[in-house]
Amino acid sequence: MSDSRLPALLRAQYETLFRVSQVLSRSLDFHKTLREVLRTLEITGHLSGGMVSVVDPAAGDLSVHAVHGLDSEEFEPVRYQPGEGVIGMILEGGRTVAIPRLGDEPRFLNRLGLYDKELPFIAAPIQVGGALQGVLTVQPDAADDGLLEERVRFVEMVANLIGQNVRLSLEVEQERKALSEERDTLRRTVRQKHGFDNMVGHSDAMRRIFEQIRMVAKWPTTVLIRGETGTGKELIANAIHYNSPRTRGPYVRLNCASLPENLLESELFGHEKGAFTGAVNSRKGRFETADGGTLFLDEIGEISPAFQAKLLRVLQEGELERVGGSRTIKVDVRLIAATHRDLEAAVEAGEFREDLYYRLNVMPILPSPLRERMEDLPEIARFLLERLGGIQGRTLSLTAAAQRRLAQHSWPGNVRELENCLERASVMSMDGEIDVDLIRIDQPRTGPARKVSAAVSPAPTLAANAGDAEASETEAGGEQSERQRVIAALEQAGWVQARAARLLGMTPRQIAYRIQTLNIEVRQI
Repeated sequence: MSDSRLPALLRAQYETLFRVSQVLSRSLDFHKTLREVLRTLEITGHLSGGMVSVVDPAAGDLSVHAVHGLDSEEFEPVRYQPGEGVIGMILEGGRTVAIPRLGDEPRFLNRLGLYDKELPFIAAPIQVGGALQGVLTVQPDAADDGLLEERVRFVEMVANLIGQNVRLSLEVEQERKALSEERDTLRRTVRQKHGFDNMVGHSDAMRRIFEQIRMVAKWPTTVLIRGETGTGKELIANAIHYNSPRTRGPYVRLNCASLPENLLESELFGHEKGAFTGAVNSRKGRFETADGGTLFLDEIGEISPAFQAKLLRVLQEGELERVGGSRTIKVDVRLIAATHRDLEAAVEAGEFREDLYYRLNVMPILPSPLRERMEDLPEIARFLLERLGGIQGRTLSLTAAAQRRLAQHSWPGNVRELENCLERASVMSMDGEIDVDLIRIDQPRTGPARKVSAAVSPAPTLAANAGDAEASETEAGGEQSERQRVIAALEQAGWVQARAARLLGMTPRQIAYRIQTLNIEVRQI
């Protein structure tokens, strides 16, 4: 009788194997795939009560992972120790167990109440590379007809296919874990490189900047960083992004002064294929690339009024159109802008849109120039020398005389000028020690702009000796004269800075700095 049933059994098994292999190749979601395999075994293979138990390497036992016909919420967690019940026998011995009639096996526990004691029972090990990873258990839906051995071989083949899927799942999980660890390491490295650790100083001015960064980083508020060249505006933007909830999103940077207007529009908004000569493909702009993250626009004050109107729409509506396109694209971007220009004067002169100014100037941050926080200079110099020493592969240090020489300069080029000075000195140092003779400070040619800067002197407490103190008093007299001259021009111009700048032959930026450095109280008329 068994011989007549064998061909039909084999056909059903071949069909079932084909479908099981299809299920296993569709997904690496181990739990979902197992449930589908057990369902297939029942429908086409006539093997009900499918259950997969998985080895817990930490505990050394088996835990039920998937059961056909029961949701995970419908049964309490079930575990088997080595040698406990029929399934525990496989954990202990690693061999297939086949029982013609389940009721004849006294060691069977039937904890889930799934199995019929009048029917056969098969439990096969799931192995990966010779190591036991789990157990597949099923029950034929008819009494033993003499073909139990053929059914056992079939269940072992299915268990082997599941084992290969387990191996792939483990490899994918290991790769995913390794990539996740590498990503987290890179994020920590980037956050350290661009976070607060890369911003040096303990002066009151720097403490205010740190506090502002911590406060504004939490929210998607637009930030406008305003300050002289070399005061670390980009460092502040980096710190805001990498300490914000958007740190996992993209961080995109662009210097607006580095591109002409026609290219700037394409760079920021993207373009469609054929939008202009050379546009052979569609391309995302910086706004689209930064979607979900942060966009840092340096030198925002250099864009033209025509382009300012296009930028304003993106900031107001959160949407844009690519160059040459008509489709509206929504973007979620946190904007950080920076400029060294006097935007108020630019608005007054009609060079910068007033509505864009108010849109940008939501949260202004004003980093102080180095001359206003000279107490930070020794710490900044040490930090820069450590970085230069890392590049050069040696230890760099400053003598006391060299430090005094650095303290006597007003650093109109700010930290960037200081870094250039120290790098030049380090290159000239034979043993890594930088003495005063290696400190060469550039003295630009005298001109209208430089005459203004020359009036700025370091604090008298930084003078190296009595002679320096006397020189400081002389310069202070010049500073007082300069202060009176600036106030007179402001009075004549009705306290409009742009007009006063023209009277003095200065730029709006220069007179703004003079007002700040000379402690002139601006009157509102």
